[in-house]
Amino acid sequence: MSRTMLIKRLAVGLLAAAPVFSAVADDDKRTYAVSITNLTRGILFTPIMVATHQPGQRIYNLGQPASTALSIMAEGGNTAPLAAMINASPKASTASSPGALAAGQTVTINVASLGGSNHLSLAAMMLPTNDGFIGITDVPLPKKKEVLTYLSNGHDAGSEPNDELCDNIPGPQCGGQGVSPDAGGEGFVHIHSGIHGIGSLEPSEYDWRNPVARITVRQIEK
Repeated sequence: MSRTMLIKRLAVGLLAAAPVFSAVADDDKRTYAVSITNLTRGILFTPIMVATHQPGQRIYNLGQPASTALSIMAEGGNTAPLAAMINASPKASTASSPGALAAGQTVTINVASLGGSNHLSLAAMMLPTNDGFIGITDVPLPKKKEVLTYLSNGHDAGSEPNDELCDNIPGPQCGGQGVSPDAGGEGFVHIHSGIHGIGSLEPSEYDWRNPVARITVRQIEK
């Protein structure tokens, strides 16, 4: 066989194989429906970010300092830096709800999962709080036909003092400042202690008992 004929046969073989690699990549993609229910009586959740990623990637750790991206989300409701941090990792994917989630309401967010990204994280600010948020991090995604349910407590980023003053709380209830980078705080992520009436907020209207959110996850598409 001549060298020219051999090169032509190799080229034909590579072209024929190309769709196989594409099919494998498509087959490795999944779509999940993530439904979040606000279990509180008076708290509002800002637009919620959900993310699929590889195991071991966490957006927060209880007892550890919050990242800058998490602090920005927990103090002002802006999830863009947190999404950017997650999307910097291989095969991660993020999606967000279109608006705020009122008490007693449910929203469903569809998010893609690429090959190997079989874990889920989620976060949104709780309003009105200084730096409270709902969150789950690095939990398994369900297998096909499986439905998994997770519960979120109210978390505190520990990046801003809980003075409960409307001047320091953004959103429709208060309209105050969103982010206070120099305000300090407890210095670590912890379970939020709720609303105590020490500032502008009435506990009878805004306090809660954990859990504050129910998250249900199911695969909707192969």
